[in-house]
Amino acid sequence: MLPEPQPLLTSFGRLPGLDGGKKMSKSLGNTIHLSESPDEVKKKVMRMYTDPKRTRADVPGTVEGNPVFTYHDAFNPNVAEVDDLKARYRAGKVGDVEVKTKLTAALNTHLAPIRERRAAALARPEQLKDILFEGSKRARAVAIETMARVRDAMKISYR
Repeated sequence: MLPEPQPLLTSFGRLPGLDGGKKMSKSLGNTIHLSESPDEVKKKVMRMYTDPKRTRADVPGTVEGNPVFTYHDAFNPNVAEVDDLKARYRAGKVGDVEVKTKLTAALNTHLAPIRERRAAALARPEQLKDILFEGSKRARAVAIETMARVRDAMKISYR
C-alpha cells in the first residue's frame, strides 16, 4: 500500500489580492506570478493596496488587513524589520514607499531560487519531456493496479 500524503501547511492562511480584495486571482490581475522578473514584482508591489485612510506618510496607518503587511508576514524572514515597520507605520513615521521597497526586496529574495530552477529546467526542454513521460508511465502503472482493486471490490472484475 502506498503511503498517505500529508498536508504541507504554511504559517498563513490565504494571501489577499494585490488590490486588497479577498482573494488573489489571475483573472482579476491581482497576483504576483512565480515567473515574473524582479522589475515586474517591483511594479506590482508599488501598486499594491494599502490603508485608504492614510493620505500622507505622517498619518498613522492600520497594519491589520493591510495586504502589504500580510505579505511581509508571509515572505519577509526578518521579523525584527517587519515589527519595526509595523510600529512606525502605526505611528505615522514611515512611508508606503519604504514599506513596499522592503517588501519587494523580501519577495525577490524569496523568488530568486525559484526563478533559477525554472530557468535551468526551461534550458533543457528534452529533459522536461522525458520527466513527463516517465511520470506518466509510473502513474499509469499505479492507476492500473488501483483500478484492478476497485473492480475486485465492486465485484465487476471479469478475469
